[in-house]
Amino acid sequence: MSGAPVSAALPNSPPRPVEIALLASVFIIAACGLLYELAAGAIASYVLGDSVLQFSTIIGAYLFAMGVGSWLSRFFERQLPAHFLRIELLVALAGGALPALLFLANAYTPGAFRFLLYALVFLVGMLVGLEIPLVMRILKRNVALKDLVSQVLTFDYLGALAVSVAFPLVLVPHLGMIRTGLLFGLMNATVALWALWLFRHELRHFGAHTLACGLTLAVLLGGFAAAGTLTTLTEDKFYNDRIVFTAASPYQRIVVTNAPGEGRAGHRLFLNGNLQFAERDEYRYHEALVHPAMASFTSGGGAPRKVAVLGGGDGMAVREILKYPGVQSITLVELDPAMTTLFTQNPTLAGLNGHALSSPKVKVINTDAFKWLEETRDSFDVIVVDFPDPTNFNIGKLYTNSFYALLDQRLSASGYAVIQTTSPLVARQSFWTVVQTIESVGLRATPYHTHVPSFGEWGFVIASRRPYRLPTALPEDLRFMNLQSLPLLFDFPQDMARVPAEVNRLSNQVLVHSYEAEWGRVTH
Repeated sequence: MSGAPVSAALPNSPPRPVEIALLASVFIIAACGLLYELAAGAIASYVLGDSVLQFSTIIGAYLFAMGVGSWLSRFFERQLPAHFLRIELLVALAGGALPALLFLANAYTPGAFRFLLYALVFLVGMLVGLEIPLVMRILKRNVALKDLVSQVLTFDYLGALAVSVAFPLVLVPHLGMIRTGLLFGLMNATVALWALWLFRHELRHFGAHTLACGLTLAVLLGGFAAAGTLTTLTEDKFYNDRIVFTAASPYQRIVVTNAPGEGRAGHRLFLNGNLQFAERDEYRYHEALVHPAMASFTSGGGAPRKVAVLGGGDGMAVREILKYPGVQSITLVELDPAMTTLFTQNPTLAGLNGHALSSPKVKVINTDAFKWLEETRDSFDVIVVDFPDPTNFNIGKLYTNSFYALLDQRLSASGYAVIQTTSPLVARQSFWTVVQTIESVGLRATPYHTHVPSFGEWGFVIASRRPYRLPTALPEDLRFMNLQSLPLLFDFPQDMARVPAEVNRLSNQVLVHSYEAEWGRVTH
């Protein structure tokens, strides 16, 4: 098979093998290019938060870099197959290693993470921007211009479509971010190897190009084989404790660590790097979350029969609810089935929630809580809302007036909803924004707070149509709460007292912005 140029293709002549090979390469190039962009955006949102901001800036920087690469392609005039081969190898190395390098930077040199992120995005984007113009110029020797543009763009868009679907649904959940990056680096290197064969008669220094391809493949294969070790190195450093479980679902990165011993944290759960609970003190958080509302309903003369838990896939809130024998059913609505499966089937983690998710009273529904509230017609005596903090707009929608209006519709006439509401000390503006938003839909808001050593001062809000009344009894086997200390939870000192706040709406998401600003002052 010769790579020798011909002047033009006959209008109705069948595609030549070299054309088919190059168009297939366009498909792979497009898939790889978008994969690196998605990986950079996903990792940036894991580490820096605010996924909308991170994806917007990553996409913008990547497209700008592609424009720079396209402009630079004009200076490549001779030996186009050789330039294309070298660029493919560079993309394979830089793009394939991008996730591993970013995770290593976050673990060992966190101060350099942002610089490295955008440096790699620019480098990979520029190289990808060089690829397509070079392919088009190579194909132009054999394909009429009107067919050339349509064919190249068709395969380019098909490749992008394929990877945009596979990335969240198949690649990340089954391979993880580091292996996914290296796999697509290998695909880029395979395109280079393909080009080496197709244009072997045109390439000068064929031996040097062969060696470069071999070394690149060896590096990427070695990285792929060592991906598990790389992941362990980065996560052990980041989390400090021994990692006992990791999983990447389509929704989040789940990590469970363990630091056994007196005074240690025990098991800790992290979602996308954010601490959700520590075994040593989670009981303080979950008792404070559940019992002020549940016990008050019971003290009002009737036991809560139907309870819903939104979020809380670890089952800890369900464990506390099951301490009320009058409860007949608990509906747990958790977006991520990986969470409920883990805390049902893993013996150690299921033991932490007392095997609550296996109770015949519990029904688990894996769906979006916003969507579920829109569709369900059931009403509940108590609804426990235990979502992660509003670090991005996807979670922020679950703290809007639209969400609380739906919540109001699902409460029984005398029911209570309780919402975990970040720290009123660290994120004071954010805390009172939630209170203001609940009140904006006509519900009464009763805020309270407690101290959880792993988190610091933490806040909650009870939402109801009737005035809240302190309970007159609590379950007997509580470790933290009692009737004497309970009233203190509703007293806010001066540095946590109410401040003016806006209503958090789907159209403005002010809560996400204030949360990022307030917690950013602590973590940066």
